[in-house]
Amino acid sequence: MAETSASICIDIPNLLSSFVDTFVDFSVSGLFLLPQPPPPPPSAVAPEFPNSHSRPLPPLPTHLPSPPRLIAIGDLHGDLEKSKQALRLAGLIDASDRYTGGSATVVQVGDVLDRGGDELKILYFLEKLKREAERSGGRIITMNGNHEIMNIEGDFRFITKTALDEFRVWGEWFTVGNKMKSLCHGLITPKDPFEGVPKSFRGVRKELFDGFRARVAALRPNGPISRRFLSQNVTVLVVGDSIFVHGGLLPHHVSYGLEKINEEVRNWINGSTGRFSPAYCRGRDALVWLRKFSDEVAKNCDCSTLEHVLSTIPGVKRMVMGHTIQAVGINGVCENRAIRIDVGMSKGCGDGLPEVLEISGNSGLRILTSNPLYQNKGNADVGKEEGFGLLLPEHGPKQVEVKA
Repeated sequence: MAETSASICIDIPNLLSSFVDTFVDFSVSGLFLLPQPPPPPPSAVAPEFPNSHSRPLPPLPTHLPSPPRLIAIGDLHGDLEKSKQALRLAGLIDASDRYTGGSATVVQVGDVLDRGGDELKILYFLEKLKREAERSGGRIITMNGNHEIMNIEGDFRFITKTALDEFRVWGEWFTVGNKMKSLCHGLITPKDPFEGVPKSFRGVRKELFDGFRARVAALRPNGPISRRFLSQNVTVLVVGDSIFVHGGLLPHHVSYGLEKINEEVRNWINGSTGRFSPAYCRGRDALVWLRKFSDEVAKNCDCSTLEHVLSTIPGVKRMVMGHTIQAVGINGVCENRAIRIDVGMSKGCGDGLPEVLEISGNSGLRILTSNPLYQNKGNADVGKEEGFGLLLPEHGPKQVEVKA
C-alpha cells in the first residue's frame, strides 16, 4: 500500500503538467485533446520545453505501401471551414467533425500556414483527426509547404491580422500554463518560449507587436508549435505508385536521398541546425517552391524532366503536388504523371470550391469536387450530395460518376 501511495505521489507532477497542457490546448483551439501516453524518462526528453508534448519523435515515413483508399488534399492556408469542407467531401469526417475515413490514408501536401486566421485551429484539428484515424486503422500525413518553411525562418510576409491575434492568444495561454507548472514542486521549470524574442519590430505597428512576438516564439526552430506540430511533417513522401511533394522534385533531390531530406528538415525544425532551412528548401528550384510541372498551360510544363525524375524512383508513376493554384480545379498534365491539387480553396487566396484527389486500385484517379458545374451531367445521381467523382483530365474536368 505504501509503495502504491509513493507511486501516486511521484506521478502527481506529471499528471498536473498533462492537465495544464490540456487546459491550454482547449483554451486555444476549443478542442479537448487528452494527453498522449506518459513521456519517457527525463534523459530522453527534449530539455527546452519539458511537457507532455516533448518526447522523442518516431521515424518519419518516406515510403508507404499502397492503401485501399488514398486521399490527397491541397493547400489549406488558414481556412478551417474550407478545410472541413474538403474533409467531408472525401467522407473523412462527419457533421460533428469526427473521423469517419476508416482505413484510408490521407496526405495533406502542406501550406496550412499564412493567408488566413485559423492556422493554429487547423493544426490542432489535424492532430485530433490523426489520433482518431489511427484508432480506426487509418492514417493522416501532413507535409511541409513553402509557407511552413518561411514561417519557421521568420518570414511573415503573408500573415493576416486575425492570424496574429490567434497567436497572441496562444502566447497568453501558453504563458499562463508555464506559470501554473512553475508552482508545482517536482516539475522542471519550463523555459520561457519568448526568451530572446524582440519586444518591438521595425515596420510593424505597435498594436501588432504581441502577436508578432508570439508567432516568432511559437514557430521558430524548436518553438513550441513548430516542434509539436510541424516536426511531424514530411517533406517528400511515396505512397504506392505516387510521390507527394509540395512544389516538385528534380533529379538532384532524388539522388540526394528522400529519407535524408525528411530527417534533415525535421532536425532543422527541432532546432538542431540553426535558423535557416536546408538549401533544397530555398530558391525557385526548391522542393517546396518548384513550378516546373504546375503551369496551368500544359505545354509549358517540363514533362521530360518529370519523366526522368519518376524513372529514378522505383515503382512510382506520378507526382502529386500543391503550391500553384489551378483555376480549373485539380488536373493532370504530362499524361497524368503530374497531378496538381492546389485549388486555392482558402478565402485568403482564391476562395475556390474544395476538391480532393482520390487514388484507389480499382478506380484509379478521381477528383471529388463540390463544384455545382458538374451537377446533373453525365450519369450522375444528383440525389447524392457528398461530391462528384471525376476522371483526371488534361484540359478540364470530365464527370463520370457521383461519389456518395
